[in-house]
Amino acid sequence: MSEPGATRFEIGQKRFADAFTANAYKLGSVAAQLTPGPIAQASASAFGLSMAAAMRSKRTMVERHLQRVNPRLKGFALRSAVQQSFDSYARYWVESFRLPALSRRTVDAGFTIDGWSQVTDALAAGTGVILALPHLGGWEWAGRWMTERGHKMTVVVEPLENKELFEWFRDLRAKLGMTVVPLGPEAGSAILKALKNNEAVCLLCDRDIQGGGIEVEFFGEKTTLPAGPATLGLRTGAPVFPVGVYFTEAYNGHHCVVRPALRTERRGKLREDVARITQDLARELEFLIGRAPEQWHLFQPNWPSDPGYGT
Repeated sequence: MSEPGATRFEIGQKRFADAFTANAYKLGSVAAQLTPGPIAQASASAFGLSMAAAMRSKRTMVERHLQRVNPRLKGFALRSAVQQSFDSYARYWVESFRLPALSRRTVDAGFTIDGWSQVTDALAAGTGVILALPHLGGWEWAGRWMTERGHKMTVVVEPLENKELFEWFRDLRAKLGMTVVPLGPEAGSAILKALKNNEAVCLLCDRDIQGGGIEVEFFGEKTTLPAGPATLGLRTGAPVFPVGVYFTEAYNGHHCVVRPALRTERRGKLREDVARITQDLARELEFLIGRAPEQWHLFQPNWPSDPGYGT
């Protein structure tokens, strides 16, 4: 949507910039799929170095977040962890670009999982499942692995102003077997329909993107997290599983951890129950992120003390 008062020239500039960005992603995807796997994976480190050099403000934010997870990180260890975060983020994009062209055999060979029976038991009961994830590792690989097994998945994602780019991302994930729903007023009904149809609903929930979330203590500091996972669990009876997906050192390697379902039974007033469950989720996110904080792709301000928070 154009800003009020924007001139025709400014609108044209924005459309050109949006089209250029979308085409750059498309070309990157084609290049990644045409590049031999080991070379593509190795190239992620080079991309990570380039991003880290070009995104100084993001480096500072990543430092803040990593030190929240591990206050002892200082000096060279901190700089190394920050670079690993950018390398991990670059690997995420390279793999996302390549995933639609990979065979099921390749996806299976690179994937291990703990706690999978909890998910299959819940789906067998017909309740649907809610997978609550941080922006960690390569979760889309796990999504492809799950849909290959015949389980439908609905993914709620942050909408983009660049509509062409958003539609391309939606198509990319559709090729992996996922239904993509933009976060917004219509997301709730789409999620309820998916759970009613016994689908897995994937919610990235370590950022309160829309605002108005539930105040929690998260890595020792107050902030807000979205109320969606807790509210949906209470409303539908679908279990809420905190989940983390990690890159491993093996070629195409990924390991998924499914934690026990949150306790979502009613104990009091609705808002009190939502607050309790969301705080429990925050503790689970701390555990999952703490296993590999350098794979946490959170480059935005996420606490009120962060510069730029809320803008």
